[in-house]
Amino acid sequence: MGRYLESSCKHCRREGIKLMLKGGRCETAKCPVEKKQKNLAPGMHGWRRGRMSEYGVRLREKQKVKRYYGIFESQFMRYFHQAERLKGNTGQTLLQLLERRLDNVIYKLNFAPSRKAARQLITHGHIHVKGHKVDLPDYSVDVGDKITVKGSEKSVKEIKQQLALNPNFTTQGWLQLDRDKPEATVVAVPTRDDVQIPVEEQLVVEFCSR
Repeated sequence: MGRYLESSCKHCRREGIKLMLKGGRCETAKCPVEKKQKNLAPGMHGWRRGRMSEYGVRLREKQKVKRYYGIFESQFMRYFHQAERLKGNTGQTLLQLLERRLDNVIYKLNFAPSRKAARQLITHGHIHVKGHKVDLPDYSVDVGDKITVKGSEKSVKEIKQQLALNPNFTTQGWLQLDRDKPEATVVAVPTRDDVQIPVEEQLVVEFCSR
């Protein structure tokens, strides 16, 4: 499985918004977007941010979505072609497919501080879906799926510690969380309103359809 080994903060600086790639650190003053680098793209020529072409605007929207969910180009295009084959608005369907990724669900349940940490939890075998271990971060959850934690004391303790860091955390309406066990159930399909990144999905569709 491919991994991005450079600084995650470069992605936020390139897109000019917080992509929440480092969990709680993104909410502190240490976040580069909060500093003087806010309007500077990474690299020695980052200050040369002129007017973008129509192609550039669409490219940035696509890159923003890809980096937000932490996937590579081939994975993203696989989701796009899948969304094209399904009924309904292609852009919204694409975002729904990405929202249903297991690593995104684990992050939105606050089992992990970031999607990157959620992927590590999954690949290390801490997460079970419908009673079976799932070690694929791109596993797509369905309505009715029950997500539980491996029965070992270490796994349960790690998740409960993460939940305790943010006791006022509330899950989105399509997920139902039981903090005490801890476990969760997918009770609905995510809607466009559940996508927390500001993105013009139609521009993404136009870019990928060119």
